[in-house]
Amino acid sequence: MTTSEHTEPTRLRMVAADSWRFGLIALIAFLTLVDLFAAQAILPSLVVKFGVSRATMGFAVNASTFGMAVAGIAVALFGRGIDRRNGIWISLAALAIPTTLLSQTDSILVFALLRVAQGLCMSTAFTLTMAYLAEHFSARQTTSALAAYVTGNVASNFFGRLMSAAVADTFGISTNFLTFAGLNLFGAALVWFTLQKTSAMMRADAKGGPARAAWKAPLQNAELRACFAIGFLILFVFIGTFTYVNFQLVATPLSLTPMALGAVYFVFLPSMLTTPLAGRVAAGLGPRGGIGATLGLAIAGLLLLLSASLPVVLAGMALVAIGTFLAQAIATGHVSRTASRDRAAASGVYLASYYAGGLAGSFIIGQLYDRFGWTACVALLAAVLAGAIAIAHVLQTPRT
Repeated sequence: MTTSEHTEPTRLRMVAADSWRFGLIALIAFLTLVDLFAAQAILPSLVVKFGVSRATMGFAVNASTFGMAVAGIAVALFGRGIDRRNGIWISLAALAIPTTLLSQTDSILVFALLRVAQGLCMSTAFTLTMAYLAEHFSARQTTSALAAYVTGNVASNFFGRLMSAAVADTFGISTNFLTFAGLNLFGAALVWFTLQKTSAMMRADAKGGPARAAWKAPLQNAELRACFAIGFLILFVFIGTFTYVNFQLVATPLSLTPMALGAVYFVFLPSMLTTPLAGRVAAGLGPRGGIGATLGLAIAGLLLLLSASLPVVLAGMALVAIGTFLAQAIATGHVSRTASRDRAAASGVYLASYYAGGLAGSFIIGQLYDRFGWTACVALLAAVLAGAIAIAHVLQTPRT
């Protein structure tokens, strides 16, 4: 047997192993973030249940992003001493508690606080998983691994919203949250049985030092600061778009039913196919060109959301999803590759900025929507993405 004949089965086994690992990463991401956006699919129903304004309900639903931001900072400060695997599965198990309690509350304040608690758990698991991936994959594989994780995030947006709309429409809002609590527990079990056990999170961050220094180092790096700002603006736009477009979809002339509103989120399916290509896009265009091209695509999608035609609006939603998810994957991979030390801190600061952007987008776009309407919202969202493209000019293609 020739050397090439020996090599080919080995290569195929390696490809199969990578496919299995990346698939597992995507599934863990799905189960980590499935609660984050699912409630957006039943936002009009929640407005009726709680009897509050659209902006108030939108802000309460997206209060989870505040918890995500706070937990990102906490992991940046104290993540060095936490075992990755244990931190991930415990966070997912704890996530089931506020998710279950959401099924029982009739108070908008309690609802918002429970969403914050969900965000704390989700972000902790998310941030620790990003650090875990950066430490267990080679530099070349890291971007693909993180793209797989973002792909799972895309899947959680799609299937989470679809499931939420279907369950709530068929069995009610309380059963909906109990269903998602079951998914939280399944995610914890999956991490427990599949992720490799690790010692304390010291391999990549072994230098020690005061906790407050952990988050200062990433902020001193100009490229990382640019990535943090881009992350903030990406989720600002994503949350602002996909929270308040729901009200456009149920209003005239589109007039969708709650069940049809859930089906609308098939627009995320193309993103599941394109997001894994983030590594190739970044390699071909560089992080600057990749983010510029993908967010340019998202701007084009935003403009389509002004149409009165449902197919055109759906196409616009698909383009916004494709562009923002690709840009997020590229920015996340660039953070991991740029932060040679204190990766947990860099990931934590990135996610804190990212989810702070989501909270800001929820509040600002909600106020703008109630006061000036959807056209003003789209104009601001497009301007924000243009700002992110401008900031991306700071990014440099990393040396291989």
